[in-house]
Amino acid sequence: MKGLGFCSLIIFLFLGLMPAFAQQGSYVMVVHGGAGTILKKNMSPAQEAAYRAGITRALQAGYKILSTGGTSLDAVTAAVKVLEDDSLFNAGKGAVFTHDGRNEMDAAIMDGKTRAAGAVAGVTIVRNPITAARAVMEKSEHVMMVGPGADKFAREAGLEIVDPSYFRTEMRWRSLQQALKDDSLKKIQSNAAVAPGKLGIKNRDNKFGTVGAVALDKQGNLAAATSTGGMTDKKFGRIGDSPIIGAGTYANNQTVAVSCTGWGEYYIRNVVAYDLSALMEYKGLPVQQAAREVITKVGNMGGDGGLIALDKNGNMAMPFNTEGMYRGSVTKDGKIVVEIYK
Repeated sequence: MKGLGFCSLIIFLFLGLMPAFAQQGSYVMVVHGGAGTILKKNMSPAQEAAYRAGITRALQAGYKILSTGGTSLDAVTAAVKVLEDDSLFNAGKGAVFTHDGRNEMDAAIMDGKTRAAGAVAGVTIVRNPITAARAVMEKSEHVMMVGPGADKFAREAGLEIVDPSYFRTEMRWRSLQQALKDDSLKKIQSNAAVAPGKLGIKNRDNKFGTVGAVALDKQGNLAAATSTGGMTDKKFGRIGDSPIIGAGTYANNQTVAVSCTGWGEYYIRNVVAYDLSALMEYKGLPVQQAAREVITKVGNMGGDGGLIALDKNGNMAMPFNTEGMYRGSVTKDGKIVVEIYK
């Protein structure tokens, strides 16, 4: 009886742990919609539902491709396009305004199989900047194009071009007006986030935002894509980490696909996306541990944000050091989970 009781206990414990085991190595796509000061107390039920719906639509778009044998590149492109078309997120239609009242967008994409990559920065007329990044990867000999040249290339590549007014939203315009007010001389003197005498970011709260996706297809190929409207009230043609391969975006079939979001200067300085891959490749760390380590490095230097990562075996990580991050995942059986807060 004692033996039977012990066996029954073991079986019970095993069955209780089965869901946890089942999730290991089962993820095929992860997406994010930005990290920052995202508090439930500041979010109405309708707003929260809208954000969750946006992340869900992006996951569904990517999963539809993956489940029918499509490529991870097509999946991350589709997912990011959904988020670029949703004005809630700081990318594409929801891009924030620069100091001069313009919408300037950045994007990058990378193929883990070949490590081919493409990126654009400061584009102003491409409806979906992620398609411009992919065109750079597939239709040019280059990795990155910026500004008017990137816009011209996108037009010649046959991408959907829109008038700059397409990107204007009242919510983002109000954010710019608030940022201009917050960055007044009084604020600079009392709450500077940069050393005295330096020109740049003054009050970082609520200025950043990014969207991204990572995917693993049935052929075992990884891909990563990231898109952003940049930083509210940015000056001097500032570029963050999103379009910089190895900083905000990276994919390698031997290790992991990564898309980052947060204070870009710190992600650039820490080469976060590649560093995560290197920790896995050279130190043999699992994706969750490597992801935590790189976010800790960002935090220790004074930066904030998060990332999503998906390894070659379908294990995922979504660490962040802010109050929240819009994020979601889908497993190979189609189960979708969306989260916002810590």
